[in-house]
Amino acid sequence: MTTTTARRLHSGTKEHLYTWEGKDKTGKLVRGEMRAASDSVVKSSLRRQGTTPTKVKKQAISRGRKVTDKDVALFTRQLATMMKSGVPLLQAFDISIKGAGNPGLSRLLNEVRGEIETGSSLSQAFSKFPLHFDRLFCNLIAAGEQAGILDTILDRLATYKEKILAIKGKIKSALFYPSAVIIVSAVVVTIIMIWVVPTFKEIFASFGADLPTPTLVAIAISDFFVEYWWLIFGLLTASATIAISTYKRSVPMQIAADRTLLKLPVLGDIIRKATIARWSRTLSTMFSAGVPLVEALDSVGAASGNHLYMVATRNIQNEVSTGLSLNMSMQNSGMFPTMVVQMVSIGEEAGQLDHMLSKVADFYDQEVDDAVAAMSTLLEPIIMVFLGVVIGGLVIAMYLPIFKLGSVI
Repeated sequence: MTTTTARRLHSGTKEHLYTWEGKDKTGKLVRGEMRAASDSVVKSSLRRQGTTPTKVKKQAISRGRKVTDKDVALFTRQLATMMKSGVPLLQAFDISIKGAGNPGLSRLLNEVRGEIETGSSLSQAFSKFPLHFDRLFCNLIAAGEQAGILDTILDRLATYKEKILAIKGKIKSALFYPSAVIIVSAVVVTIIMIWVVPTFKEIFASFGADLPTPTLVAIAISDFFVEYWWLIFGLLTASATIAISTYKRSVPMQIAADRTLLKLPVLGDIIRKATIARWSRTLSTMFSAGVPLVEALDSVGAASGNHLYMVATRNIQNEVSTGLSLNMSMQNSGMFPTMVVQMVSIGEEAGQLDHMLSKVADFYDQEVDDAVAAMSTLLEPIIMVFLGVVIGGLVIAMYLPIFKLGSVI
């Protein structure tokens, strides 16, 4: 629990955000923000600090959307740029808070700023909010503070987060198109089965003739949909909810799902390449920041995003800690292509491991780009055939009796 939050709970009083203007001891106009129970508390607090308040205004706080990885990446880039430009840390936070488009991010940064004001280091302040700033993030910030190169580390961290977000976006784009087509197809088929086919059924009943087999099958499926649509959608919703809930809680299921994803045709290859790119870039960023290899590997596994690579990284860490080289440990895991192992070997021998790992990440980023483009090209005709068979089959089944009647006439 943060100091600010603890203080708020202890007092039992609800605090609000106030903006204020005033004059300091030299008569200079100053502005700022403060959380307090009332405007009188703000004024008395400012007077104790030597500031004469001239204007205090309560701000309406919007909950806003949740803080996303993109918000954190953008803030990291802004903070890195301001630190490189020589802007003091607290002032940099003030600028980021005021410029944040998401009220949720503003509140988060305000809490972090409060922790720094109470004497915490930047890494300690970030570590109080693990939901948004993971261990890897905090470890890199701590390494930068210890080495006196915080601005450089922030720049590397911002680049790392931007690259990771980019590769996640590529995976999502690869999945979006087929998912969207399948969902739209399901909606169209449902509409046809529940509303369109019953209308045709009433028309066909007046024919007084035997219907073709495809038409009878379509009508039977439609009757089932009309009668049990609530059961179908209920089961689908319940199954999806149970599957998601079980996946979040069950580690064996997560491992099985990750293993299955890697074995999928086409998509599995993209996921594997994206995972290797993320793994390599994380280790490169940690190692270049001066974090010891064994300690860096402790954060790399969790950042890989795949349980199989997480387990493999844990085994690699154990072997490296006993004196085995990184490239041999990676080869023993069986999770990395020969090219990656050889690049790591060259990097170790040349003393440029972080540089070679960065090259590996760049290579696999490009591989993911090419694979996504190839998959999109491959999926388009497959999806067209799928839509033609499903939607076209239903349309033909409904019009067959009409064609038959026309030929008889």
